[in-house]
Amino acid sequence: MAGVEIGGFFKAGSGNPLLLMAGPCVIESEEIAGQIATTVKEITTRLGISFIFKASFDKANRTSLDSYRGPGLEEGLEILGRIRQDLNVPVISDVHEVAQIDKAAEVLDVLQIPAFLCRQTDLLVAAAGTGKTISVKKGQFLAPWDMEHAVGKIKGSGNDKVLLTERGASFGYNNLVVDMRSFPIMRSLGCPVIYDATHSIQLPGGAGGSSGGQRQFIEPLTKAAVAAGVDGLFMEVHPDPDRALCDGPNSLPLDELETLLKKILAIHNCNSSAG
Repeated sequence: MAGVEIGGFFKAGSGNPLLLMAGPCVIESEEIAGQIATTVKEITTRLGISFIFKASFDKANRTSLDSYRGPGLEEGLEILGRIRQDLNVPVISDVHEVAQIDKAAEVLDVLQIPAFLCRQTDLLVAAAGTGKTISVKKGQFLAPWDMEHAVGKIKGSGNDKVLLTERGASFGYNNLVVDMRSFPIMRSLGCPVIYDATHSIQLPGGAGGSSGGQRQFIEPLTKAAVAAGVDGLFMEVHPDPDRALCDGPNSLPLDELETLLKKILAIHNCNSSAG
């Protein structure tokens, strides 16, 4: 599998360093976003991991009308653009509407298609038309082999820079489960595969007006995913998850990130040596 170009910074996929997409769920302020991005870059540089800073400018699929959504398209992209320039790191954020894509593509290195929208043909085709790398999250309602259609829509539109992200499948009410078979299945579609370590332990709507989470399972599931051969990880991290404005219950405390990554790298390096 050839590597997928990430905005001219590096390549992701087999034979390339482990990739980490990390940051807060949503941009709460430029100060907090910058703090997280700076810390994660220092850690990943030290460990030899490729890093994409992740933060949403708008969370359009919140559980409640009262949930914090972010600063919006204009301000959010300005903040992401400054972080990209100041730290020299690629940036990713999710797009929810075709109308957002052109402006987002002016700043972002990777356009993320949310899981709920992975079947939206117009959104996938418009994103593909930018020529940017497209990261598609597998819907909680789809089998892993069904993602061939999302891949087909993007590649059929002339863009072969596709990443696929596993974030669990619906398992009864307010619960998700990760099928480790999905990683090799989606990799067989010719795309690097990312494991969403924090949304996979989310309990959608499990806290009434917001989503809950089981943070204690981030480490064991991430180790299992890396052992299964994923190309990268997606993690929402925050200096104080219990006070985060979005997805705190399933976010990893920032001060625990380096320790976890060191454990993960040991597993990843064993895979690489065996391969």
